[in-house]
Amino acid sequence: MAVFRIERFTSLPAAEAWRRVTDWERHAAHVPLTRISVPAGQPTGTGTVFVARTGVGPLGFDDPMEVVRWTPPEAGRAGLCRLEKRGSVVLGRASIDVYPTECGSHVVWVEELRVRLLPQWGDPLIAGSGRRLFGRVLVGLLDGPVLPHR
Repeated sequence: MAVFRIERFTSLPAAEAWRRVTDWERHAAHVPLTRISVPAGQPTGTGTVFVARTGVGPLGFDDPMEVVRWTPPEAGRAGLCRLEKRGSVVLGRASIDVYPTECGSHVVWVEELRVRLLPQWGDPLIAGSGRRLFGRVLVGLLDGPVLPHR
């Protein structure tokens, strides 16, 4: 299993950092050839399932994810989000934690991925690529323009 960790400090308050990093549809703006579908009309919470579709036309794959823990930050407490990846290509877990700090917040994103049909010796390559890709996603989400809450 490929494992990688990304950390980022931001001047954003924990609640705003949380809102940005858990706005799943906005993740797609920072991942090439990917779009994300979230059920309409329901707020994200434990049990929410959303799908990242990566590819072009019929050449691609779905990466369904379920939120298995959802604890937004409040009153000085960290926000904790846990996802289970249950696709036919990508399996594993992700955690996104947002810790309040004196001057903003500290975001820690950890992914544990297994890509079906890829041998275990490829895990370091997947981890390195994932660290770079998701690092860019995190920078884009936290440093991007302030957008209205949906």
